[in-house]
Amino acid sequence: MAAIRFDLHIHTCLSPCADLEMAPRAIVAAALTAGLHSIATCDHNSSRNSPALAAACHEAGLPYLHALEITTAEEAHVLAVFDTSAQAAAMTEIVYAALPKRPNQPEVFGDQPIVNIDEEIEEIEWRMLAAPTRLPLRDVGTHTHTLGGLFIAAHIDRPVSSVFSQLGVLSGDEGFDALELSAHGVAEVWHPRTGDLPFIRSSDSHYLHTIGRAWSQAELPDFTVNSLRQALQDGSITISPPLGTK
Repeated sequence: MAAIRFDLHIHTCLSPCADLEMAPRAIVAAALTAGLHSIATCDHNSSRNSPALAAACHEAGLPYLHALEITTAEEAHVLAVFDTSAQAAAMTEIVYAALPKRPNQPEVFGDQPIVNIDEEIEEIEWRMLAAPTRLPLRDVGTHTHTLGGLFIAAHIDRPVSSVFSQLGVLSGDEGFDALELSAHGVAEVWHPRTGDLPFIRSSDSHYLHTIGRAWSQAELPDFTVNSLRQALQDGSITISPPLGTK
């Protein structure tokens, strides 16, 4: 098996806080330049740019997983990672049903274009993707696992929008498959608070130039949810050093 270096947390231009240059082929080119072997993109509360990213990745021979970064009712960010566009679309429908019916305010939150592989805008998402859903954290985990995905706590070391900033502690029954550290997070600092849960590290890139600054790596037979789940369970995933360390 080959060592696969991957990043499960890259935003596209659909996320209102992401740069509009985060288009499918541009993301793929940046990932390949940075030495990544596989990626997932996860926009806030939506996967509607996943088909275009999957097409761009297929075109370049870059393995790809579909994901969402969901804001729970507790205002914690979590990742739901899937093998297929259909699974991610089903999760998106669950999330959309739990979002406020308020339209996005692009002048405040940013634009939300849904694009094709050629960077042509096919639709503007009207929902306010920056808003929290009404879905409690554990319900998001249940839905994710029912659809066959991985449930990961996002950027746990950040002082806002993380499970620790919002909940204080983990009870152990949240259902997480892994905990994500940001590019700066120090694993040794968090081990006493996280039990036996495994870590990954991701870039959480909103801009092309930050793709590749953080990554996880494992020997995998393929880049699939099942292979990642097995690597998480057997503790074989390694992560890049925190930024600012040698």
